[in-house]
Amino acid sequence: MMQELSLNVLDVAENSVRAGATLIEITVEEDTAADLLAITIADNGKGMTEEQVRQVTDPFFTTRTTRRVGLGVPFFKMAAELSGGGLQIRSQPGKGTVVTARFGLGSIDRMPLGDMEGTIRTLVQGSPGIDFVYTRRLDGRELRMDTREFRRVLGEGIPLDDPQVLGFLEEYLRENTRELLHPGTETAEEERA
Repeated sequence: MMQELSLNVLDVAENSVRAGATLIEITVEEDTAADLLAITIADNGKGMTEEQVRQVTDPFFTTRTTRRVGLGVPFFKMAAELSGGGLQIRSQPGKGTVVTARFGLGSIDRMPLGDMEGTIRTLVQGSPGIDFVYTRRLDGRELRMDTREFRRVLGEGIPLDDPQVLGFLEEYLRENTRELLHPGTETAEEERA
């Protein structure tokens, strides 16, 4: 089993890339009052048939030809169920797929969320031609990053997988995540200035 939920997100989003998606939306929502952590990965890829949706949580089912098992979705489902939650998959051929995992936020069996900022950077770096929208919500506050906005600002001459762009993107996410998790607190760099 994976040690952080961000690694599950990476695996499921890479499935979306392989499914031909041009837009992948990743949403992480924490609701402390409802004791809920929900993670959704939605894509506009080729989608799956009803039969494939039924089979995708079976670790011995995969559409890949390079290996005989597909553990990403089954591990994600197991992680959700261990915390008192569950996994739902909605898909339609030609329309895309939506995978939603719900976790008991306060469950002792819930794995840590992990490095979502690094996960988003890895996805953009590995698939710079695909657009990613990352949204993180915490008790009504929200952080949102959309690579389409970055493309518009950068223009056509600078690719998203440029090392400086990737560094900026990751730092943007880290700073805004800190502000989301700890509103009103200053970072050490701001305090020294």
